[in-house]
Amino acid sequence: MTGTPEEKSLKGLFIRTYGCQMNVYDSERIRDVLRPLGYAPVEAPEAADLVVVNTCHIREKATEKVYSELGQLKRMKEASGGRMTIAVAGCVAQAEGEELIRRQPAVDLVLGPQAYHKLPEMIARASRAIGDRLETEFDTIEKFDALPKTREVDGPTAFVSVQEGCDKFCTFCVVPYTRGAEISRRVDDIVFETRSLASQGVREITLLGQNVNAFHGPAPVIEGGDDWTLGQLCRHLSKIGGIERIRYTTSHPRDMDDDLISAHGDTPALMPFLHLPVQSGSDRILKAMNRGHTADHYRDIIARVRQARPDIAVASDFIVGFPGESDADFEATMQLVRDIGYAIAYSFKYSSRPGTPAAEMHGHLSEVVKDERLQALQGLLREQQTEFNASQIGKSLPVLVTGKGRNPGQMHGRSPYLQAVHFEGPESLNGKIVDVKIVGASLNSLTGELMRVPEAVL
Repeated sequence: MTGTPEEKSLKGLFIRTYGCQMNVYDSERIRDVLRPLGYAPVEAPEAADLVVVNTCHIREKATEKVYSELGQLKRMKEASGGRMTIAVAGCVAQAEGEELIRRQPAVDLVLGPQAYHKLPEMIARASRAIGDRLETEFDTIEKFDALPKTREVDGPTAFVSVQEGCDKFCTFCVVPYTRGAEISRRVDDIVFETRSLASQGVREITLLGQNVNAFHGPAPVIEGGDDWTLGQLCRHLSKIGGIERIRYTTSHPRDMDDDLISAHGDTPALMPFLHLPVQSGSDRILKAMNRGHTADHYRDIIARVRQARPDIAVASDFIVGFPGESDADFEATMQLVRDIGYAIAYSFKYSSRPGTPAAEMHGHLSEVVKDERLQALQGLLREQQTEFNASQIGKSLPVLVTGKGRNPGQMHGRSPYLQAVHFEGPESLNGKIVDVKIVGASLNSLTGELMRVPEAVL
C-alpha cells in the first residue's frame, strides 16, 4: 500500500455479506468497530489483512456456500504467507460454532451476530495467540451498548437497527436459534444515530428487525413512561430535520397493531410500502408453520392498512411445498394472492433446516411438485407486479435520487413504493427528492422524465 505514513499504516478489510438487510447493516457496523484499529475497506479479498465472511442461514445450502468460500480464502491466506486473518460472522457462524474451525482450520475467528462488537478484542487475542477463537453467545443488549454511537455512511439512504431476535418460533425458521430472543434498542440511542445520519445527508432510513414491528424500546429519558411502539418511534423520527422518508422491515402479522396502522395514515414520512410476510394462504399450513395468524386475519390487516393509507403498496413472502401441503392448500395461497394484489413478493420452495420442527414433519413433497407450484405462484406474482408498475405510467412521483445510472447522463432513484426509477438528469441531483413523470415500466423498474430541477441544485 503506497501513500502517506498514515495510509501505509492502514490495514485492509474486506467483508463478504450474504443474506438479509440485517446482515448488510451488521457489515456496516463491523466496519465501524474496526475503523479505530486502522482497518480500511479494500476492493478484493486478496488485498485484505482481515476478511470477514458475514453469513446467512436462511436459504438452502447456505453452509455449503460458506465452506466453498472459505476454501478459496484458505488458498489466498497461504499465498499471503499467512498474513490474512479470516473471520466468519453471522448466522452460519452461530449455528456451526466450533464445527467451522474443525472443518476449516484456516478460519481464525468465529462470531455470532450478537458478538461482532467484540471483534477488536478477539483480533487482539488472536494476534497474541491466546484466548478463545469462538464467540457465539447471545448478548444483544451488550452489543447495542458497545457499538459506536456514530456511523460513517455514503449516500442518502441508510439502515437503522431497532430490534433483533425472534420469539415466534415458526417451525421452518432458524432465526430464533441464530439471532436469539427479541430485544429492542432504546429510543434515545436510535434517535442519536438517526440524527447523526441526517447530518451526513441521509434522507431515507429503513428501520430493521427480525420482527421490526415487535419493537418496544424504552422511551426517551426526557419523557419516561411505558416502552414505545414502532408507530410512536416512526412519528418521532419523522420530526428529525433532514429525514424525509421512513421505511421498516421485516414485519409479522401478529405484531401489526392499531397504532402502527394509524401511523401509516398520519405520518407522511412513513412511506406507502408495507412488507408483511404471510407465507401461506392455507389456515392448516399456517398452523403447521406456527405462524399464529389465519389467512382472514391477514386479509383484515391489509384492509385496515389500506383504509388508513389507500395508496399503499403491499409486499410479502411465500413458502410453497411445506410438508403436508395439499393441492387445496396451495390453491388457498393462490386465492389469497388474487384477493390481496401485491406490488412485489418473494417466493421460495420449502427446504429443510436442520434442528427446526418442520424438518422432522411427515409429508415432505417431491422437488417436482414444489417446482410446479413455485412456477405457478411466481407467474401470478409477476403478473401483479407488472400490472402495479404499469399503473404508475403517466403519474408524477417524488423520487429520491440515489446515484448515477448505467447510461451516460442517466440517474436512478427510488419511488415511494420502493421501485427503481431511471431518468436523465444532472449528477447534482444525487441525494435530492425530485418529481419524475413515469413514461415506461417493466417488471423490475420504471423509466421517467425529470419534470423540473430544484432551484437548490441549479
